[in-house]
Amino acid sequence: MDLILSSGFLAFARQAGVLSAVEAAEAAGRLSIDGVCGTSSGALAGSLWASGMSAAQVAAELAGQTPLSMVALHLQPWRGLFAMDRVIARLAEVLPPTFEDLPRPFAVGVIDRQGRPHLLRSGPLAPAVAASCAMPYVFRPVEIEGRLWQDGGAKDRLGLDGWRAWRGQRPLLVHLVSPTHGPAEEPPLHDVTLVRTPASGASFLSLGDFEGQRAEAEGLARTALGL
Repeated sequence: MDLILSSGFLAFARQAGVLSAVEAAEAAGRLSIDGVCGTSSGALAGSLWASGMSAAQVAAELAGQTPLSMVALHLQPWRGLFAMDRVIARLAEVLPPTFEDLPRPFAVGVIDRQGRPHLLRSGPLAPAVAASCAMPYVFRPVEIEGRLWQDGGAKDRLGLDGWRAWRGQRPLLVHLVSPTHGPAEEPPLHDVTLVRTPASGASFLSLGDFEGQRAEAEGLARTALGL
């Protein structure tokens, strides 16, 4: 089974909670996760977990600092108010250099400069994960090997089509975080195991009640997984 982690504004606690439930289900022999696909906050949490961190370690890493402390004002704000350099530097410290160095298949959802959705699944890892979190207008695009990429959640919150084109019709466990602002179109999800969690309620200044959000998400995921 493969795991799909949706975008969700600063939904780090939600992602970590679902990963905790996934680990419990794996320990109980209820499922086994092979590949992981993530977009935006899902890319960040998913990359750490795919690299071998436990869900608890992912939570500790993502709760360690406020989002605002990890970004810096960009000198060309018309390209995006903030730069992702500090995020990339931190990710480079804790992640393998490339997708190919990960112990399991992994991809992140991004958009190109024309707003078209893509999955990145090879090459430099830290910049790709950061690009998947680079919301248009808020962050400048991230350049990777001569191309500019931004947050895939702006167009495709799950990356299902691209993932299936790569991995085929494998069973999927999908974590879908509720959008922060208004309803969002969803692809048909009748053929997946679905975990829904509320929006994070976080901001750039504070992640809020991280542990409370994490525990709530874990409980919802455990119920969806029959634990």
